[in-house]
Amino acid sequence: MARGVAVIIPAHDEEAGLPATLESVLGQTVPPEQVIVVDDASGDRTGEVARGYGVTVLRPPRNLGSKARAQNYALPHCSTELVLAVDADTVLARDYIERMLPAFDDPEVVVAAGNVQTRFARTVWERGRSVEYLFGFHWHRPIQQLADSPMVCSGCCSVFRRQVLADFGGFPERTIVEDMDFTWSQQIAGRRARYVGDAVAWAADPETLLYLRKQVWRWMAGFCQNVRLHTGQLVRRKPMLAVWVLLAILEIITAPLWWTAPFILTLGLGRPAVPTALWWVGAELVFTLPPLIYAARRRRLPLMSVLLNIPCIYPAKIVNLFYAWKAVAVELVLVPLRLSRGLTVYEKGRGPVAA
Repeated sequence: MARGVAVIIPAHDEEAGLPATLESVLGQTVPPEQVIVVDDASGDRTGEVARGYGVTVLRPPRNLGSKARAQNYALPHCSTELVLAVDADTVLARDYIERMLPAFDDPEVVVAAGNVQTRFARTVWERGRSVEYLFGFHWHRPIQQLADSPMVCSGCCSVFRRQVLADFGGFPERTIVEDMDFTWSQQIAGRRARYVGDAVAWAADPETLLYLRKQVWRWMAGFCQNVRLHTGQLVRRKPMLAVWVLLAILEIITAPLWWTAPFILTLGLGRPAVPTALWWVGAELVFTLPPLIYAARRRRLPLMSVLLNIPCIYPAKIVNLFYAWKAVAVELVLVPLRLSRGLTVYEKGRGPVAA
């Protein structure tokens, strides 16, 4: 059954990077019926660039302040069965839509997303993120899909059933991460989410520590906001997804123990330093290498390039852990005690993307 797809691209000051996104959308093997760019009060030529590609351009009278609000501004203009939300820094594989459509042969599937990889690997932060994505999208996501409980359908390239999305009130604005909120809400309601590993999209990730901090803080705070909002219902109605969530929280809490284990064993218990360090590194590699080798083969990437990026993941892990703990403290402790409002301001996780 043929299904029409409308693409929504929220864009604020995306003049430089938007052409690559639009070219990937317009060059699909299954072309979308509608392409809508929301020029969210940009101060550059974003709207002019978009109009040059012959797509629909909507410009609200003022900056809407978040991706979800910009997407909701466009949603009433969509008339297709499916809506594909694409970030203005994301490039889709030519067959992305074609590979996503079969997921919706199941009438219970209301949201699905593909395999996200990094567009660039120039800085230590981008290289670290490339390892995270290779590991996560070829290990965690397939396991979650096998258990019929994806943790999140990535917001940079998710496909939605338009009517279900509209009936829900549009893209959720009550948390800072609309993709996770919708993914959890629909599974709680008894519907299904899907991860489609063969549909690939490439996202531009933070290239500096400044932008990485902003993005990771938003992601971690948003995760904890959803934990606060949904955990009770997850336990009752989607226990397998609740397991992934609780494991993620357990990992946040116990990560400092693992990271400090060599120092505790050496300085606290008097174990020999070199054998202890070798044991720790060996354990890290045992858990890390097999999924990365598999991912490199699946993506046809040079294995040596992937392996050389492994050290870059550790600075990124330090940032992740700091903001994960901050999110737990703020969103799961201070907010319930009414000592904080939590994170409410949406900030982009990167600077301008070159074409």
